[in-house]
Amino acid sequence: MNLDSIIGTFLAESRELLQQMEDALLQIEQSPDDPELINAIFRAAHTIKGSSGLFGYDAIVAFTHVAESVLDRVRAGEVRFDSELIALMLQVGDHLGGLIDWLADGHDLADVSVETRATDAELITCLKRYLEEAPTAATAPQAAESDHTEARTASGETASHHWHLSLRFGADTLRSGMDPTSFLRYMATFGTVAHVEPVLEHLPALDKLDPEACYIGLELAFVSDADQATIDGTFEFVRDESSIEIIPPHSPLTAFASLLQLRQDEGDEQLQRLLRCGSLTEAEWLQLQTPAVVAESDTTSMSTFGSDDAKSDFPTLAAGNTSPASVATTDNAKAAKAGKEAQRGGGDSNLIRVDAAKLDQLINLVGELIIAGANTRMLAQRSGMLEMNESAETLSRLVEEVRDSALTLRMVQIGATFNRFQRVVRDVSKELGKDIVLQVSGGETELDKTVVEKIGDPLTHLVRNAMDHGIEPAEQRLANGKSAQGVVRLNAYHEAGGIVIEVSDDGGGLNPQKIMAKAVQRGLASEGQPLSDKEIFNLIFEPGFSTADQISNLSGRGVGMDVVKRNITALRGTVELDSKLGQGTCVRIRLPLTLAIIDGFLISVGQASYVVPLDMVEECIELPGKGLENQEFLDLRGDVLPFIRLRQLFADDSTPPRRENVVVVRYAGIRAGLVVDQLLGEFQTVIKPLGKVFAQVPALSGFTILGSGAVALILDIPGLLAQVTHNDNRAGLASSQLNQVNHLRSNAQ
Repeated sequence: MNLDSIIGTFLAESRELLQQMEDALLQIEQSPDDPELINAIFRAAHTIKGSSGLFGYDAIVAFTHVAESVLDRVRAGEVRFDSELIALMLQVGDHLGGLIDWLADGHDLADVSVETRATDAELITCLKRYLEEAPTAATAPQAAESDHTEARTASGETASHHWHLSLRFGADTLRSGMDPTSFLRYMATFGTVAHVEPVLEHLPALDKLDPEACYIGLELAFVSDADQATIDGTFEFVRDESSIEIIPPHSPLTAFASLLQLRQDEGDEQLQRLLRCGSLTEAEWLQLQTPAVVAESDTTSMSTFGSDDAKSDFPTLAAGNTSPASVATTDNAKAAKAGKEAQRGGGDSNLIRVDAAKLDQLINLVGELIIAGANTRMLAQRSGMLEMNESAETLSRLVEEVRDSALTLRMVQIGATFNRFQRVVRDVSKELGKDIVLQVSGGETELDKTVVEKIGDPLTHLVRNAMDHGIEPAEQRLANGKSAQGVVRLNAYHEAGGIVIEVSDDGGGLNPQKIMAKAVQRGLASEGQPLSDKEIFNLIFEPGFSTADQISNLSGRGVGMDVVKRNITALRGTVELDSKLGQGTCVRIRLPLTLAIIDGFLISVGQASYVVPLDMVEECIELPGKGLENQEFLDLRGDVLPFIRLRQLFADDSTPPRRENVVVVRYAGIRAGLVVDQLLGEFQTVIKPLGKVFAQVPALSGFTILGSGAVALILDIPGLLAQVTHNDNRAGLASSQLNQVNHLRSNAQ
């Protein structure tokens, strides 16, 4: 692992910690004394500080140290979280996020802007106000502590007041960009390194020395009031390749016995280092040789990084030995270390961090595998060989399982995205002077990570608009018989192979007459034009449309809703709006679960093939042969079913077959039929995006490649059903659009 990779991990984890810190701060408004939330905030700040210190980001360390000190006072019960401190800590998180982004862009912290430096100084000044009243920590008299030294020694505990750290860095530590001295510099921020003993036994001869390898080890006496987790966290980035042993103050003598056994290949010099550090005295060493302590050392171990409860299985010391070098074999020491590493690994919940680019590459390769598998299956069918067909079917099944597994890797819950809007609602409600709360449901609903990343901005527009335009002032709500507190809701659920995201509010709703008047004024509609309420509401998504009487920092400029629709359409989704005057508004977004691979239903008209998303197909029926030549609907078991003839839609001049079929599709509660020539069955569809020239062609959302190498166009079912709903002309496309479709089909083939 190189330095860039490690720094990338640091930046990613810092962002996650800042998000966790923000989430906890938003929750703590309702529970200001919740110890778990307080500790979560403290741990996030402390971990960022520690990791920054390892990389020499002193500016972040210095800033975070002040924030951490305030949070430490909160943990001690000396300061209580109130709205002012919560707001300050949110600003601290924003500032740290800005510094992290600055580093992620490849800049140096020394080059930050004057405004950033001013913000840094201002926040530190505000934080120090909470420290000025801090009581002086009482220090236990040394004499009182010394009175217990003899008793501790007699009971088998060491008399040392400091932590002892035994560090053996891995050979690749320097290659990974880790400097052993950086750990000492960081530890000095929360304690004092009282004594350092270098370990040089592992240095090879000069002619065999690798200048990029790390051979050094350290024995440290460290004085600090920090807890075990704080010291353990110092070595987060080297724990897998190094041997890190940590012994707390006043530990049992058996902990040092275990350490001596682990380092037994270093001979008597290791004992001398412990003595020089003051972690072990001559008297304690002599007591360590007694049979009682020796027997106990078989089951007692030092504290090991990443495993507070780790046990070392060292053999029993022989009574009368004067050198720890003779008490254990190298194999036993290695086995003990391996056992502890195995225990440590078991606590990671088997989770690993994977670069999103690698997942994208995997999905692309799976897509190519599906196309190759379809070709193999087609050739097997043509061969007429039973064994070949069976093998091809097995291959298709396995490819489908690989596809599902690969897509699952990119599926994430949308709850994390929803929870980020707690901060948006908090800040905007204060800016507007309104009491607004956010309610979230359906956070466990999963969809493709790519979709999640791209839906954030549209949701932000919708939430802010709901707060600014939808929720009325408290006085008006009370006058209308509502509670003073307004509610914005985010909800998500699966429907027909896709996901539905709803942004709703309990505000005043939309006034169709006011919207229509604005539309007429802007030339978007004519006076007296008959439009349904739903069609009027959709005018809001026109560029530049706004009903705001005043322009504010949040809205009123007519920029936003058209961007929302454009971004959602780019994700192959749709957006619709429902509203009831005086009761509230709901914006409903429908998105596909993934943008890469879907289960499709293959159909054909003439020589052309088309794909319909399988989740939208309800059933297939045969088109009645008579009486429907000039009609656009049929009777489906007593229900009126409008239908679209794809031959007319795409102006295909081929002769229709004697028997035509109808594919019944449903989307967003709307049902219609597609009249086609042949039903070719299910088909694993790798979605390929249309080029810019063809991106605006109606009725198409992409294309895919069949096993034969031919192109099949993917139908835009939401767009087709919208044509049915709005009674558009479905007899054919405009000539320019037809030329584009035919040109696309010929070029792809």
